[in-house]
Amino acid sequence: MSSLPPCPQCKSEFTYEDSGNYICPECAHEWSASAADTETARVYRDASGNVLQDGDTVTVIKDLKPKGSGGVIKQGTKVKNIRLVDSDHDIDCKIEGFGAMSLKSEFVRKV
Repeated sequence: MSSLPPCPQCKSEFTYEDSGNYICPECAHEWSASAADTETARVYRDASGNVLQDGDTVTVIKDLKPKGSGGVIKQGTKVKNIRLVDSDHDIDCKIEGFGAMSLKSEFVRKV
């Protein structure tokens, strides 16, 4: 697995380093290696303000009706081994009885 950061424009994982710059072969974006090192990592927080990390267990704090599904994820449902992602919904997880799901961090509380 590469230790180089993904492209900030197109999020491509295929970046390479050349003369102190990172280059994306897919969109031809170039940025300095020193600028990439100083970027701050996004901090994910739950509804109570606790910092979330990959692998945490969280509890759903309100009933959620997933789009395209006939069921409801009830308040108090425990979700184990979450994975944090940088997208519209902050959490990717598997919920028993529903399968793979994306949740927003504002609707969960860290256990």
